[in-house]
Amino acid sequence: MTNDVSKIEQELLTYLPQGNEPVKTLVSSMTYSLTAGGKRVRPLLVLSFAELCGGSAEAAMPFACAIEMIHTYSLIHDDLPCMDNDDLRRGKPTNHKVYGEAAALLGGNGLLTHAFEAVLSEKAVTLNGADTCVKAGRLLAQCAGVNGMLGGQIIDLESENKQVSVERLRIMDEKKTGALIRAACLLGCLSAGATDGQMRAAEEYAAHIGLAFQIVDDILDVVSDAETLGKPIGSDRENNKSTYVSLLGIEECRRLSRELTDKAITALSVFDTDITFLSSLALSLRDRTN
Repeated sequence: MTNDVSKIEQELLTYLPQGNEPVKTLVSSMTYSLTAGGKRVRPLLVLSFAELCGGSAEAAMPFACAIEMIHTYSLIHDDLPCMDNDDLRRGKPTNHKVYGEAAALLGGNGLLTHAFEAVLSEKAVTLNGADTCVKAGRLLAQCAGVNGMLGGQIIDLESENKQVSVERLRIMDEKKTGALIRAACLLGCLSAGATDGQMRAAEEYAAHIGLAFQIVDDILDVVSDAETLGKPIGSDRENNKSTYVSLLGIEECRRLSRELTDKAITALSVFDTDITFLSSLALSLRDRTN
C-alpha cells in the first residue's frame, strides 16, 4: 500500500483534460490544486478497503481519483474570499491567489464534474461493471451534496460569530469532513463487492476517524504554526467559530481523538485479512502534525 500514493498521483494526471488550448487557464487551475500534494487520505481509503474486501486497487482506482478530485475542489472553494479567505494551502499560494477568484471557482467546478466523468468512465465500467459505477456515482453525489459536505459547509458558515453546542459541531463535521471519508471507505467496498457486514464495519471505521480527524484539526489550529501546517493558523479564532478545543479544551480533545481512533481500529476486527495499513493510518491521522 505504501507505493499506492505514487500510483494515485500518476493516475490523477490521466483524468485531467489534455490539449485544450482554448481553456488552458481552466485546466491549469484544476491541475495546480490537484497536483499540489497532500496526504491523499481519501483515495488511500478507497484502495485499502477494496483490497481488504477482496477486490483490487486497479479496479478501485477510478473511484479513488474521483474522490480526490471532489476533495480538492472543496479546498479550492473553501479558500475563496467568500468562505475562509485563505492565502496558503499546503505551503503554496491558494488557487485564487494564482489564477483569480473566477478561474479558481471554475477550476473547482471542473474538478467536481470531472470526478463523475471518472466514476462513469469506460475504464471504470470495464473494471467494476455499470451497476457498481452507478451506485458509486450516487454515493459520491449524496456525500458531496446537500446532505453531505455542502450541508456541513453551510452549517459552518452560519455558525460564525455564534456559540454553538458540541452536538451541532458533531453534526456539521459528520457532513463537512466525515461524509467524504465515509464515501471513500464505501467506494472501496462497492468496487470489491463487499458484504453488508463489511460495509457496516467500513462505515463505523469512517465515522470514528472522520470525527477524530476534525478534532485533531482543531487542536493543530491552536498549537501548530503556519510553516508546519502549510496554511494559516488561528482562522477559526479569527472567524469567531466555536471548535472542539474552545468548547472542551485541548486535553479533552486529545483524549477523545485517542478514544475515537481506538474504536475505529476495533471496527476493523470483522475482517479476516490484514488490517495493518488501515490501523496504522488511523493512528497516523491521530498523531499527525499537519
